[in-house]
Amino acid sequence: MSASRLLSVLLLLQSRGRMSARGIAEELGVSMRTAYRDLTRLQAAGVPVYAEPGRAGGYQLLDGYRTRLTGMSEGEARALFFAGLPGPAADLGLGDEVAAARLKLLAALPEGPRAEAERTAAVFHVDAPSWYREAEETPYLPVFVDAVLTRRAVDVRYRRWRAPQEVRRRLRPYGLVLKSGVWYLVAALTESRVATYRVTQVLDAVPADERFERPDGFDLGAYWASYVDDFQQRRHTGTATVRLSPRGRRRLPDNAPPEVVRAVDATATPVGDDGWVEAVVPIESVEHARGELLRLGTDVEAVAPVALREAMAATVGALARTYGVG
Repeated sequence: MSASRLLSVLLLLQSRGRMSARGIAEELGVSMRTAYRDLTRLQAAGVPVYAEPGRAGGYQLLDGYRTRLTGMSEGEARALFFAGLPGPAADLGLGDEVAAARLKLLAALPEGPRAEAERTAAVFHVDAPSWYREAEETPYLPVFVDAVLTRRAVDVRYRRWRAPQEVRRRLRPYGLVLKSGVWYLVAALTESRVATYRVTQVLDAVPADERFERPDGFDLGAYWASYVDDFQQRRHTGTATVRLSPRGRRRLPDNAPPEVVRAVDATATPVGDDGWVEAVVPIESVEHARGELLRLGTDVEAVAPVALREAMAATVGALARTYGVG
């Protein structure tokens, strides 16, 4: 018998309310027989768990019963301060609530785990936005937080990259995702069409009277993983053949995305005795590839396609004229 698993069963019932034995078993990754045995052991220990028969029945705690969080392990106490990071929580308008919740959790812990949680808080700090970029302003983020929690549609005016750039949409928010310091809204336009919106591109947002139901089978984490995978596949529209000097290859990880570095490692072939290599790399567009390759200066040469080579030559020629060279 695992004491930590019994505590997990207890906290599940406390947070979820009524649950079937099957639901408990699936949540904890155990057999139905183990779930029934754990429920019986909780009852034997004096925890007021009772069963409600019938199709809509299940197990639940006696109304008003609560347990204090005295069963945290050292690792769980350390993890306490990674839940509800203060920066994102403040963005969501929940900074004060998160701070209050932490205080209450600390107060519920015994001395050992409480000291461990406080030591962890003193030596870790999370700053989500990446270097060379200001934190983005998200004035409408609290509107979407409320909409996600209350299942309320929102009318937005949104700026996108393709024409027409400004569009109006009625969105039914399913969730919010923080990616590298940038907030994204996942929302439905219709029952069958779900899309992703960068919150900073929202020019106006007004809650609508319409209420909606989030589909039972919708999994925000799974949707986001699929979206990122699809984005990576759509992002690269072609390939280019390039030549790199030894120094250019060393500098590449600091000047190109990881998929380009991996492509060079996988396809590089020597083109002489001076260490230069030729490789095939994915590109988003000729214009984008030109900008990336120019960062490497004379340590790179674009071989193909012809349009990329000509674009590089035109830029270098323009620079030479600007500086009175040639």
